[in-house]
Amino acid sequence: MEIILKKDVANLGNADDIVTVKSGYALNYLIPQGFAILATESAKKVLAENIRQRAHKEAKLRADAEALAAKIAEAAVKIAVKVSESGKIYGSVTTAQIAEALVAAGIEVDKKDITINDTVKELGTFEASVKCYKDIKGTVKFEVVAAE
Repeated sequence: MEIILKKDVANLGNADDIVTVKSGYALNYLIPQGFAILATESAKKVLAENIRQRAHKEAKLRADAEALAAKIAEAAVKIAVKVSESGKIYGSVTTAQIAEALVAAGIEVDKKDITINDTVKELGTFEASVKCYKDIKGTVKFEVVAAE
C-alpha cells in the first residue's frame, strides 16, 4: 500500500515521502496516528503542488538569510562593560548583550540564534556565529570595550 508521510518516521522516511508499506501497518498505525495519508492520485497531485510552492518559499527564505548573514558580517558591534582595574570584566559577555548591540546597529536577531565561540571575560575583539536559517550562519565580530 502506498502512503504519503505527513511527519518523519524512523526507519521509514521523511515528511512528504511516498513509501510502500504493508496495509495493516498503514491502516492500523500510521494513518490513525496522523503520520500518513493514503497516496491517491489526487493526494499525489496536491503533494506535488505543495512541494513546488514550498521550494519557491524556501528559495526566498534562503536569499533573505544570505542577505542577513552578509549584513551581520559587515556590522561593527561594540559592547561596553564594567572593567576592574586589572583589565578583567565583571561577569562575561552574553548572547543577550550581542543581540542588543545588533538591534542597535539595525539588525534584528534573536539571542537564541547567537553562539559565542569563546567565553568572553576580557577586553578585545571576539567572534560569534549567528544562525540565520537552517544551515546559513553569519559571523559577527564584536569588540568589548570599557564602559565610561
